[in-house]
Amino acid sequence: MMKKDMSIVLVSGGLDSCVTAAIAAQQYEIALLHVNYGQRTEGRELTAFFAIADNYGVARRLIVDIGYLLQIGGSSLTDRNIPVPESGRIGGGEIPSTYVPFRNTHLIAVAVSWAEVIGAKKVFIGATEVDSSGYPDCRRDYFDAYNKLIRLGTRPETDISIETPLIDLSKEEVVRRGLELKAPLHLTWSCYKNEDVACGRCDSCILRLKGFRLAGVSDPISYAS
Repeated sequence: MMKKDMSIVLVSGGLDSCVTAAIAAQQYEIALLHVNYGQRTEGRELTAFFAIADNYGVARRLIVDIGYLLQIGGSSLTDRNIPVPESGRIGGGEIPSTYVPFRNTHLIAVAVSWAEVIGAKKVFIGATEVDSSGYPDCRRDYFDAYNKLIRLGTRPETDISIETPLIDLSKEEVVRRGLELKAPLHLTWSCYKNEDVACGRCDSCILRLKGFRLAGVSDPISYAS
């Protein structure tokens, strides 16, 4: 059998990153990267990461701590003095307080560094523009610009690019794609607030529940409300 090329998948433990891992695993040997940055649900997300990695039998895993994002603050995901919004007003044009300033830039930089070392060709990230909270570092233009940076900032012989297979998908379509690929959606965690039972009220929970509802299937995890 022909050996598959290596790719790195950024896996937070959430729905989108799990489906992205399932997509990448179809074509590549996958290595999984998880980043702790002082988020409220850091422990629960890490548990989900391990469960997803075990499900796919991934041996090559990297867990990195960039807790300086907690020290920088500026986000309700890292600063417990800023409440996580429960308004459900998604896509209104305002960037919500859950935006972690320039987070994806830090995460992808770690992935690209690792990719250079292990010879990975792709860095997969589960960003989506359609059903999202409007984060500026989840836009197609942002990833196009980052790919240019990678070409300029790595060895001449290096060939690494970012892949965003969900960028044009709605949350409903993400759920349907996950079901089609038999991704372990029951192992994922999306809630911004809680680590025991998902709150059902934060933007991430609302978007997730909407996706499952429109896909006509029940969300396999439990919610407080």
